[in-house]
Amino acid sequence: MTLPALDWTTPPAPFAGRSLTCIRGDRLVFSDLSFSLEPGRALLLQGPNGTGKSSLLRLLAGLLPPAAGDLLWANAPVRATQEDHRARLHYVGHLDAVKPALTARENLAFWAGMAGEAARVDAALDTFALGHLADIPGRFLSAGQKRRLNLARLAAIPAPLWLLDEPSVSLDVEAVALLAGLIAAHGSRGGMVIAASHVDFGLAGGATLDLGGFAATVAA
Repeated sequence: MTLPALDWTTPPAPFAGRSLTCIRGDRLVFSDLSFSLEPGRALLLQGPNGTGKSSLLRLLAGLLPPAAGDLLWANAPVRATQEDHRARLHYVGHLDAVKPALTARENLAFWAGMAGEAARVDAALDTFALGHLADIPGRFLSAGQKRRLNLARLAAIPAPLWLLDEPSVSLDVEAVALLAGLIAAHGSRGGMVIAASHVDFGLAGGATLDLGGFAATVAA
């Protein structure tokens, strides 16, 4: 099944961070970190455990405030438009967001419905080979199936910026290939991806940011 045509609520635009500093509790995680990402491009976050890859993604998603520095969308600061910023991105983190009592379709319909994208639910399930599991309650899904269901939000709800924290965790080879294809299609439409991953997904036009050079201390 082919997904309906994308309708960007917010068109892709350059996204950047300038001199970002992150503090968690009383620990300095990283400082003076800058990056720039153009539409259609990808950024792969690398570095040893504890250098702040997950913290950076949460900061970029607006879930953590930067202790210093700015995030820019189309060269304008996002700090005064946090609600607009969250509406133009997908953040897929470590936590399992699947509600156990709802079916796979109902879970995805809940997320998609909030964004007015109910028509895309079944096609999005098929994108991650979940169509045959559409009526199975979340509590019966395997870890890999739950991960695919979480990632199906990327296909169901258009957003120009994807922030992915180890998206390949619990995925088998076939599911990684499905995700790589979705990321490639996203980039071809001008979408942007920032991912912390040991898999590069063959990211065309991608760049790498090693957080090891910005980490002041080893953070959990």
